[in-house]
Amino acid sequence: MRKALVSFMLKFLVGLRRLDHRLLNATLVTPEIQESTRSKGISSKFKSFSYLYNEEQFIVSLKNDVTIVKSLPVKLKAARKRNEFPTFRPKNSASPSYYINEILPKLKEAKVIGLVLTDGGCLQSILPPSMAEYQRLRCRVAFHGLQFRPEIQVLGRRMVERLRAWGLPFLAFHPGLVRDTLAYHGCAELFQDVHTELIQHRRAQMIKQRIINEELSIDSHVRKRNGSCPLMPEEVGLVLRAMGYPPNTIIYLAGSETFGGQRVLIPLRAMFSKIVDYTSLCSKKELFNIIGPEEPLPFDMFQMPPSKSDTQLKNEWNKAGPRPRPLPPPPDRPIYRHEKEGWYGWITETDKEPEPSLMDLRMQAHRLIWNALDYIVSVEADAFLPGFHNDGSGWPDFSSLVMGQRLYEIASSRTYRPDRKVLAELFDSIRDDIYNPKHNWTHAVREHLTQSLSEEGLIKESLFSKPTSFLSHPLPECSCMVSSSGNPNPVRDVNGRLLYGGEDKCPDWMQRSFSVSMKETEVEQGEVDETEPIIYETDSDNSEDSTSKNNTTLFFDRDEELDPND
Repeated sequence: MRKALVSFMLKFLVGLRRLDHRLLNATLVTPEIQESTRSKGISSKFKSFSYLYNEEQFIVSLKNDVTIVKSLPVKLKAARKRNEFPTFRPKNSASPSYYINEILPKLKEAKVIGLVLTDGGCLQSILPPSMAEYQRLRCRVAFHGLQFRPEIQVLGRRMVERLRAWGLPFLAFHPGLVRDTLAYHGCAELFQDVHTELIQHRRAQMIKQRIINEELSIDSHVRKRNGSCPLMPEEVGLVLRAMGYPPNTIIYLAGSETFGGQRVLIPLRAMFSKIVDYTSLCSKKELFNIIGPEEPLPFDMFQMPPSKSDTQLKNEWNKAGPRPRPLPPPPDRPIYRHEKEGWYGWITETDKEPEPSLMDLRMQAHRLIWNALDYIVSVEADAFLPGFHNDGSGWPDFSSLVMGQRLYEIASSRTYRPDRKVLAELFDSIRDDIYNPKHNWTHAVREHLTQSLSEEGLIKESLFSKPTSFLSHPLPECSCMVSSSGNPNPVRDVNGRLLYGGEDKCPDWMQRSFSVSMKETEVEQGEVDETEPIIYETDSDNSEDSTSKNNTTLFFDRDEELDPND
């Protein structure tokens, strides 16, 4: 089969983690992440893929599996600009037969095709046993081929060191409050005022685009009881208190987007004062350096929406239908600028959401970097608690990817896997006095979350999350069993799919290296004097930025000003 060139354009950064390219026996062009193309205003120092990932590592680590080139030849680049190549948009549930029967003939004919991934994947999560090697290729791509570029990794490890410097364990929490997800599940009524309108507006768009086939207005509280809506930060704080976490627990807040802003985090901050994020652990200079030099944007891009004439206002009033006539309006006052130029200001003037500005596009690219830093810290955290994962939409989410990475690296890590439906029932039972629950409620919460850490929790997670997201539970395909470890009894579902256990035996070379590393660890532990106190060091920044936040203890000593737009 003659090899050809395939150009991949990715909508989501996590979409790349599921590519399974060897099926077509084609050459792969380094993918593009649409949020980080040059048109989005990123630094000219980077290409799209290298803005986030280590391109050389990606090519070298997969050289025995897939031939990868950095770009198309010049002639093919020109043809691509003229849209002369067929483009496909496979779903994340696409089967191998789809590629063999639909895409491969077009690839042979055109020699070049494009794949646009908008669902975070391009191949079904669970493959038949005969394609086990393709599942292992997914493991190599996700956990070895895809590495963040060195600058991101260095800053991420530095953030972890600064958290460790306090000498206390820290917990990472990802709220999962994203506007698209909230609109998809109909969770608008959990918010107030303009945030409810924004969610409903996005839900109306999804209905029009046929992403969802439901009514616009639904009972969010029913969805909440079904486990379809996220845990609110206030509920997470109560759960952590029930688990026995003290008020001085260090909580790292992951996620570059928390819909509702600082307002929804106020109850959690009231219960746990030491809540940090990347902005409190990194100096402005460090964040600037990792983004790279960017072209300046116009200083003032704000435009006032067109004002409505008296005739338009009168017509809208007449069409509004019968209702009690209000009192006369108060005397006119000027509309202050900050009331119009907030990120949600458009909804007070028009029913149509404006196109993203140049600054909005650039901020979307920046969020890829912030999510990457959050990812590194969350994987290394002593404990991880997701606010919203395994939502059933089929879209990849931050929490599920972190949970899969932690399971792959250290299966025994403290990763909570809460069942939101169970917790919703528990909260309903104390809704009248949630801040003074009875002892049996606290015991029930502890029992549920402790159970989620056990083998039973792993089995349940595999049963519900793996069919839609392979990387959320990459076992047993991405692991093997060393002879020195006990082999658990395999657990299968009704269809015979492995849920727990059943790993193959590790190769001899891997077992030998594992034995050597274990011996070295034992020697190092024997040399440590347990009577000596452990001294944590942080990297010092000798730059001119005297207000550097490397000394993160200063974060808790200053008052935090809330964003007026939140």
